[in-house]
Amino acid sequence: MSQRHKIILDCDPGINDAVALYFALAQPEIELLGITATFGNVSAAQAARNAIYLCALAGRHIPVCEGVNTPTRKAGVRPDTGSHGADGLGNLPERRRDSYSPDERSAARFIVEQANAYPGEVTLVTTGPLSNLTQALRLEPRLPALLKQVVVLGGSIAAPGNVSPVAESNIWHDPHAADVIFTAGFQLTLVGLDAAQHMAVPLALFERVAAQHRHPATDLLLHAARFSVDYYAHLDPELARQQACLSHDVLAVMFVLRPDLFRTEPGRVRVATEGLAEGQTIMDRREHVLYPQHGWEEHLPRIQVCLGVDAPACLAWLASSLAGDWLPAPA
Repeated sequence: MSQRHKIILDCDPGINDAVALYFALAQPEIELLGITATFGNVSAAQAARNAIYLCALAGRHIPVCEGVNTPTRKAGVRPDTGSHGADGLGNLPERRRDSYSPDERSAARFIVEQANAYPGEVTLVTTGPLSNLTQALRLEPRLPALLKQVVVLGGSIAAPGNVSPVAESNIWHDPHAADVIFTAGFQLTLVGLDAAQHMAVPLALFERVAAQHRHPATDLLLHAARFSVDYYAHLDPELARQQACLSHDVLAVMFVLRPDLFRTEPGRVRVATEGLAEGQTIMDRREHVLYPQHGWEEHLPRIQVCLGVDAPACLAWLASSLAGDWLPAPA
């Protein structure tokens, strides 16, 4: 296992983030260097607490660093307790004592230190707003050359948005940060709603995993999935019929290991930072076109954007991974 992927997971757990984290822990090919917590589904402090609890429950002690709790420039928005619950994990009825202390480093400092410690080897996977990465870039302007790649769960090119007709929530929470990151020169892939809208996970999958693995971690996943299924049932009649929920975030982790499951296109991507289109990700898919509109100059870097995914293969992979032998015997 000499070619393990060194990953930092920048997240805001969040039910979807919990699925992504546990999927990552189930992959022997992944070396999870640490978790950096940001605001979004919950506050940054709650996100850090949730990340620690998820790791401890799964028998892991992974560094968790608290990060940014406010957007780069726009006014902050209170977390939507309807989509993830007040605690971010579907309103857990109780919490075990499983815990450990957060890392004293800030999220941005941790990202910079790991990038410098392993130049060209670290992949940053973000499943929340891009505020922590923007802070890290301010600390270390060479970061685009130091990180191996950045995989961003967020945005939408053609699919409808989920916080407005055109905006996806992670980008909308901090559009200024996203615009900075998309134009900074990172080796970057955007996994947005164009792919993620197809990742409907049936409740039956979590029920099977929990029945097979009698463990507090799988019990938590099942509880969170039930909350999420109920939430989506009020939004989408088809998801209600399927008894399923959308689970976007795990796709960003999957892309690191199996990019062949995704259809990507290169292009310049900018973010609308105000007005009715705030948070919209706009992609220039044409080459060598000089626009009179400022902001699309030829020197701006291109990123990869996922416009399709083999959802059945990803769903099968999620099921087999969570059902695998990745959890220690419960205490």
